[in-house]
Amino acid sequence: MDAWALISVSDKTGLAPLARYLTGQGLRLLATSSTARHLSSLGLEVQPVEALTGFEEILDGRVKTLHPMIYAGLLASSSAAHQAQRIKLGAPDIRVAVVNLYPFEQRWQEHSGRDQLIEEIDIGGVSLIRAAAKNYSRVAVLVSPAQYEEFMARPVDDYDIGFRRDLAVEAFRHVAYYDAIIATALSEDRPGTWPDTLVLAGTRQGSLRYGENPHQSGAFYRTAPPTGLARAQVLQGKELSYNNLADADTAVRLAFDFVDPAAVVVKHQTPCAAAVGQNVEQAYVRAHDADPISIFGGIVAVNRELGRSLAERLSSLFLEVVIAPDVTPEARVVFAKKKNLRVLVVPHQGVVNFDLKGIWGGFLIQPSDTFVAAPKSWNHVAGPALPEGLEPDLALAWKTVARAKSNAIVVARDGVTVGVASGETNRVDAARHALERAGQRARGAVMASDGFFPFDDVMRLAQECGIAAVVQPGGSMRDDESITVAEQAGVTLLMTGERHFRH
Repeated sequence: MDAWALISVSDKTGLAPLARYLTGQGLRLLATSSTARHLSSLGLEVQPVEALTGFEEILDGRVKTLHPMIYAGLLASSSAAHQAQRIKLGAPDIRVAVVNLYPFEQRWQEHSGRDQLIEEIDIGGVSLIRAAAKNYSRVAVLVSPAQYEEFMARPVDDYDIGFRRDLAVEAFRHVAYYDAIIATALSEDRPGTWPDTLVLAGTRQGSLRYGENPHQSGAFYRTAPPTGLARAQVLQGKELSYNNLADADTAVRLAFDFVDPAAVVVKHQTPCAAAVGQNVEQAYVRAHDADPISIFGGIVAVNRELGRSLAERLSSLFLEVVIAPDVTPEARVVFAKKKNLRVLVVPHQGVVNFDLKGIWGGFLIQPSDTFVAAPKSWNHVAGPALPEGLEPDLALAWKTVARAKSNAIVVARDGVTVGVASGETNRVDAARHALERAGQRARGAVMASDGFFPFDDVMRLAQECGIAAVVQPGGSMRDDESITVAEQAGVTLLMTGERHFRH
């Protein structure tokens, strides 16, 4: 019996040359109704599936290919018994399956209604792909137009089993991704619930030159629907690295946390400085001057359109990445003179749903830490009433310390962080280092801590350096000791009731 190619596609991209290639290789074409009509319009001889099975589509197309004649043709192995059964049934000898699925992800991203989404769940296509992939010893399966060119590069009878196995692996991944997208979409109204079995859907956005270090490989996978850095427009610069993307994630999250114009400088996934201002250029100048050493080789993110004047300031330094929600044409001209500088436009859209961290033997997952309580919800537990004008600085310090690596302390004054210490193994060292960096600027400034004070030592350091107000989560068994120091020193102490560790 002649060999066949089964074709059932919703995306007709590249189908014409592929179909002509298949017929040129001596394969007969078997296709579902809409695909068969398309191939016939191209002047190709094609047999509709229903002509083979004698079974018309039913249930508005929900049942098309679920028939023993089709699956015998796909699943019959090379054994004499299987081939005898296939021939007796009159099933075709299918050697190539070209199948792509209903565009569920696209409809989801278009915010289609639940009823329409349900109709975009492919049943027959998934079954065809799985059957063909299972029988890869005889069948080559294609699930994407991106595969067609490589497939057509050599004769069908020249495909070794290794190549067919690679196609099968990609097919199973394709189906797994499709199912994961459906599971994600249908459960999106239940955030923060962790099922017994978890599937994550990711599409490779790009390979990276290497991972965190040159001896490690790396890649960037986007989730669906794409948000944040997955939607970034890279205006120019060298290829983004693993570390660039990790740092950019911290920078853009913190910059977008602010309502007022803000600028953030990040190194090694922790803020060096953050500032607010009347405009982002003023905010940047403040952030730069707060730590002009650490900014070297860092990443700068702002939360407003970036113009020419700020672009000129940024171009005068060695930076790895600059991020903004938009960049003016004049600023782009300025940046173009620094060809290696990476410039990203990241839309201020979407939410960060979860954070994932690999550990030996598995991974940890949690909802992203997007909740940062406003000052009006904090508890004033000690010291005088908050001096006028310090609340914005406390909010700045609190948002910044939430994005720093634990243990973290941030000192802020006049709309800018003047001392940031993070990644310390104890909180008193973090406080000491942040206050040392602030120097004389600590007098009259405010201080934030991402975790509670287990002893009164941090409050004593704050008192000695002239800190006017402190915000921390509270909840220590020794909170009373810190409260006593604050009362005696006249330091305003506020507790948020929320911790912001970041490991």
